[in-house]
Amino acid sequence: MKYDAQYFVKCLDMSPHPEGGWYKETYRSAENAQGLPQRFSGERSFSTGIYFLLRYPQFSAFHRIKSDEMWHFYSGSPLNVYVIDSEGHFEVINLGPDIEQGERFQAVVKAGNWFASQPVGGDDAEEIYSLVGCTVSPGFDFNDFEMARADDLLKEFPQHAEWIKKYCR
Repeated sequence: MKYDAQYFVKCLDMSPHPEGGWYKETYRSAENAQGLPQRFSGERSFSTGIYFLLRYPQFSAFHRIKSDEMWHFYSGSPLNVYVIDSEGHFEVINLGPDIEQGERFQAVVKAGNWFASQPVGGDDAEEIYSLVGCTVSPGFDFNDFEMARADDLLKEFPQHAEWIKKYCR
């Protein structure tokens, strides 16, 4: 059986995500963490997990969260995760199964870093998708989610204008 993006969206009961693509929360710990750093506005679950799917040429726009986020590759095309840290360093993380080509099954985006992502495209763009998972700790809360404004990012990181213009809405 050939799997495609629609198969996973349907079978995993995924919903549209505000940053682009599709997601399904699969885990939220029953216990909450207290005494978190001041950047958090209250208690958070210890950890959360989601499935996340992008279909080329879709992309996840630059955004940041207040927690570390671990990415896990599951299926489809490799996924590039574009990261700008607070000091302006830029990194492309290649999630995928081809370790010999520098791809990784897991990677972490540190709390507060701006990041965007897109499946690696190809000749048959209609069938290109990436299915990944994201684990966030302390757990994800939309109060901790910030979409980037291109104008603001361009002022702070003008050296990354090409990426900011491409991956902001």
